[in-house]
Parts: sequence; structure tokens; C-alpha cells
Amino acid sequence: METFVIGLSIASILFMVALGLAIIYGTMKVINLAHGEMVMIGAYVTVLATKHLGFSLYWCLPLAFLITAAFGLVIERTVVRRLYGRLLDTLLATWGIALILQQLIRIHFGLALFGIQIEGLGSDLQNVPVPIELQQSFRFLGANIPAYRAFVFTIAVLLGAVTWWLVYRTRFGNQLRAVSVARNMAAACGINDQRVNALAFAYGSGLAGAAGVLVSGFKTVSPDMGTPYVVDAFLVVVAGGVGNLIGTFVSAGILGEVQSFVATWLNDVYGRTVLFAVVILILLFRPQGLFVIKSR
Repeated sequence: METFVIGLSIASILFMVALGLAIIYGTMKVINLAHGEMVMIGAYVTVLATKHLGFSLYWCLPLAFLITAAFGLVIERTVVRRLYGRLLDTLLATWGIALILQQLIRIHFGLALFGIQIEGLGSDLQNVPVPIELQQSFRFLGANIPAYRAFVFTIAVLLGAVTWWLVYRTRFGNQLRAVSVARNMAAACGINDQRVNALAFAYGSGLAGAAGVLVSGFKTVSPDMGTPYVVDAFLVVVAGGVGNLIGTFVSAGILGEVQSFVATWLNDVYGRTVLFAVVILILLFRPQGLFVIKSR
């Protein structure tokens, strides 16, 4: 049972990161390699807010969401918007943005060059305090369940539900789906597709930032911590079916549990190996992913 719960927490992080990526790629057909750096920024926002503002982890969630959403909005409007329809150029540009963001953190936002040091920034590994109540565990079905892992799962479910409501029950969601299926037709009907793109990119980045807050409670925070998550998120999106929210949820659950059980029985290296093997098998038998969006 404990291994299953660990798998759920891994799946929850993967789901939140992949959900933002699925929205961005599904709507804009943009492969955003800087998405992992939104996770890193969310984690560093948590480090700074807890050290200097006295924020708890709970308040860091909305704060990191807003800040990383703002980062995403700036990236979309200054770089990505100029590269639509040029997939390789977008890939290289967002990779460059990812490297720049990592290096800015490493050099203390450039202030280290002037001998100015800011606590909570730089290449040092940082730890984030978890609230006392989340450091406890409780009994469920005869197993000890860490409260923090249950909290991560709860936040993932809530954000998934909010995203589903946003996509399928709001006017913006209707516009988002229209743009993702037939951009030119949607624009001809009066939908501002550039505005939809910008908001989708910002929202997806915000989800990654919220995931970064939760990751900071598990692991030490470092400038390159987001790189593995963007790889895993792409695996989840592709295996689940590009642009399909249910597919993203199911795929994250499967891959998270596979990695958890194999890593527990063997080690983390085998866990990663089997994870990639499962994705390859899914794509061999279901090239379009587990769930496919029906279109006419």
C-alpha cells in the first residue's frame, strides 16, 4: 500500500506538469522545452517566499502559479508568438530560454558578479520546510500514509477538476478547443486566437509552477531540477494522447505507479528504464496514445 501511495504522489506531479504541457501543445502545437523551468521557478518562488516572506507552503501554491503564469505569458508574447508554424525553431528557442533561466539562477540573477549574495538563490541546494501537519502520517487500510503525499494527490485532483471545468464548461474553454481543432475557422468566426494562445500558455506554465511548489517538499531545489520533468511530461502526454485530459490523467497514473513499484522492488535506474519501455509499448500498439480525440 505504501508503494502504491508513493506511486500516486509521483503520478500527481507528472499529471500537473503534463497537464500544462498538454494544453500548450494541444492548442498551439508548440513543443515548449522551457516547461520544466517553470517547475524550477515555482520551486524557487517557494524557497524565497518561505525564507523572506514567511509564507507557508499553502500560500506558495497560488503565488507560484501567478508568477510562473506571468513568465509563461511573457515567453509567449516575446518569443513563441513569432515562431508559430515553425516547430523546430520553437523547439530550439524554448530550449535556449530554458538554459538562460537555469544560468540566471546559477549566477544569482547576475548579482553575484557584483559580490551581492541573496539567500535562497544561486547554485546552492535549497530545502523547503513542510508544514508540521503535513509531516505526519495516518493509517488507511492498515498502511501508514504520509500526509504530504496525500496532500499532493489532493491538489493534483483539484487542479485537474478545475482544468476540466475550464476547458469544457466555460466560454474560454470552447474557444480553446475550437482553436486547437480548426484555428483558421475559429479566427474567421471572430475568436481572437492570439489571446487564446497567450492565456493557454500562461495557464499551462502556472500549472507547472504549482507542481514545482509540491516538488520542493520532496526534493532539494536546484537550477536544473526541472529538466527531468519536461521529459517525463512529454512521455505522459504522448502516451495518453495529445490534448486529451483524461488520457493525460490515466497515463500519468500508469507511469507513476510503474516507476514506483519497479523502483521499490529494484532501484530507480530500473524504474526509469521500465518507464520508457512501457511508453514504447504503448506507442507500438496505440500510436496515437491511449485516448484519441475524435474529430470530423
